[in-house]
Amino acid sequence: MNWFEGFEVRHFNVNGAQIYARVSAGLPGNRPALLLLHGFPQSHVMWQRVAQQLQKDFYLVMPDLRGYGDSSKAPGLPDHSNYSKRSMARDMVAVMDALGIDPFFLCGHDRGGRVAHRLAVDHPARVKKLCVIDIAPTLDMYAATNFEFARAYYHWFHLIQPAPLPETMINGNALAYLHAKLGGWGASGLGYIEPAALAEYERCFSNPAAVHSMCEDYRASADIDLTHDRASRARGDKIACDTLVLWGERGVVHRLFKPLQLWQAQCAGKVTGQALPGGHFIAEELPQPCAAALFDFFGQDK
Repeated sequence: MNWFEGFEVRHFNVNGAQIYARVSAGLPGNRPALLLLHGFPQSHVMWQRVAQQLQKDFYLVMPDLRGYGDSSKAPGLPDHSNYSKRSMARDMVAVMDALGIDPFFLCGHDRGGRVAHRLAVDHPARVKKLCVIDIAPTLDMYAATNFEFARAYYHWFHLIQPAPLPETMINGNALAYLHAKLGGWGASGLGYIEPAALAEYERCFSNPAAVHSMCEDYRASADIDLTHDRASRARGDKIACDTLVLWGERGVVHRLFKPLQLWQAQCAGKVTGQALPGGHFIAEELPQPCAAALFDFFGQDK
């Protein structure tokens, strides 16, 4: 896709998974590395507009998480551990190892933000600074579940049901489900998505193996990830680096949670944040403000 001009496709065999990624062409040079992690139900292409604005100043690494996009899609294990955020974080560390990059800046949206959270806790020496976009900590969100949250984030409770029930229901009309998700959470339709990006999402989501993998991602979050999060909190493990929190003014996280305060409670470093005038899919809805916020935060330490 020529719309990713200046980037090259790389494949990484790590931890029993094959990770597909777009990486800045050439060597980092004097540019610091920034790892960008996507969310559900998308892939790395959600970063395209942001990447255009950051590629001169940062060496960008944009993978598809295991189970998403063009990365491998293994069946879930009984305990869902191969889709735990710990396993996904290890994938990302191994990708950066393969590129010879240490340490790096890290930003994650949605599911990618949850992977980024676990990566920063488990591998504190690797992360110089962290940004999470439109999420609150998983454990806090589940602990605060009420009717309004369950109605807005019904997929959290649908996708975790035992296989193959949610897979069978979604695969009955996968594109209708995909469009409903991409048009929800304050997005006001699909007009904010580039046609080439929407075509990529449709292509990937039409694969039943991808639907299963995404369900496994959510099953892990409601099970083994909570076990890991509780253990981390019991030990007093916190995010060591400075952290930026961004969220959408029209999103569920803004309406039902206090993301800045919740992340401050999980961080040992300085935590700053702001609401941006959009919905959940900030990187595509508001690429210029999103890129500017990332540049201002990460660029201070270039």
